Amino acid sequence: MSWLHENPDIKTIRVAAADLNGIARGKRIPVRFADKIEEDGTRLPLSVLNLDIWGEDIDDSPLVFEAGDPDGVCLPTDRGFIPMPWLDSPSALLPMWMHREDGRPFEGDPRHALAAVLKRYKDRGLTPICGTELEFYLVDDSGKDLAVVPSPRSGKRRPGAEILSLRALDAFDNFFTAFYDGAEAMDIPAETAISEAGLGQFEINLSHGGAMKAADDTWLFKLLMRGLARQHGFAASFMAKPYPEYSGNGLHVHFSVLDADGNNIFDNGGDEGTPALHHAIAGCMSALPASALILAPHGNSYDRLVPNAHAPTSICWAYENRTAAIRVPGGHHKGRRIEHRVAGGDVNPYLMLAAVLGAALNGIEDGVEPPAPITGNAYDQGLPQLPASWAEAIDRFETDPEIARIFPAELINNFVATKRQELKAFADLSAEEQVDLYLDTV
Repeated sequence: MSWLHENPDIKTIRVAAADLNGIARGKRIPVRFADKIEEDGTRLPLSVLNLDIWGEDIDDSPLVFEAGDPDGVCLPTDRGFIPMPWLDSPSALLPMWMHREDGRPFEGDPRHALAAVLKRYKDRGLTPICGTELEFYLVDDSGKDLAVVPSPRSGKRRPGAEILSLRALDAFDNFFTAFYDGAEAMDIPAETAISEAGLGQFEINLSHGGAMKAADDTWLFKLLMRGLARQHGFAASFMAKPYPEYSGNGLHVHFSVLDADGNNIFDNGGDEGTPALHHAIAGCMSALPASALILAPHGNSYDRLVPNAHAPTSICWAYENRTAAIRVPGGHHKGRRIEHRVAGGDVNPYLMLAAVLGAALNGIEDGVEPPAPITGNAYDQGLPQLPASWAEAIDRFETDPEIARIFPAELINNFVATKRQELKAFADLSAEEQVDLYLDTV
């Protein structure tokens, strides 16, 4: 309890794990019980990590009535206590992950899914290094319709998108200052902030590091950003497409892989990269149709994946080309890496990184070669396409052998059942109800 001893102002703690949609599920606990929680964890139903986007049980789930809705044991991750600067009273969050009664990892927990992929890398003497870029909108949802948040300085709304505009950033100086203070307190490595292509849209990059910490950082980033935005009187939205006429929110992941000696296995000293780079690209491309459900997990996600909207729709790769799904950025050869550009801002970061890194490792293990890199505009080349609908993505995810190599059967079954239940209900929602559903949840 050393962190809490060093922070005696903390009054309450939260314990929480990420469910399949990335939503934090857990408990509020008085701080005097912190020692017991740190040592023994806390009990929660296994089914709590397999709720739909409304927080409802999944119909006919084997975790609920069939099994008697048994508890699992949530144990602290190695992150430890972290402050929650968006709350008025001093509070701390203890991130958790779910285990079965006998101590085995619960295979329906998305953090354990990523851990299993990382163990595959470790068994080969490899370590992936990852960083994420997250796009989000600052939204005024105080009235009937969504609107861009007025400038806190001038009170005016932005008349148009201002890509890389310092004026747009500076209009929210107090908010971004509070965010960076919060990120530092929570050990979230937030780097550059930029104004993006949509009205009221921004992007922040997180530093590269170990894959599990990158996933933790991304999940915590979204909690912090949403909480601080509400504290400032507006919403921070990561939903894929809050505004039909504006760009969607992407979550791009950059990654390289180190060998046991710390060398980047994608670096051959030149621009083209190594065979391992090409094998990883081929693995990512092969898994794209079936992993689309992870990368675009909600009904609204497919509004983002349309041609000529700055979101990739074609299954291809390229050097220094942002119209491709898989991009190899330029720069010094020692930093040679892959940028996977398909995911929306609405993803579960644990599942997203498991899908991307698992697919890359499949390609490395199989030694497969990708097609030639494209040049020019990927939207105009008649290339193979990502699934065009949520229903197609669900079907592909359920049966694809590449997915079965990455995720355990229990998680696949749970995720498919969740998405089929959501798909059925989503069809009856109006556009306004869809926004209400996703604005604060994902």
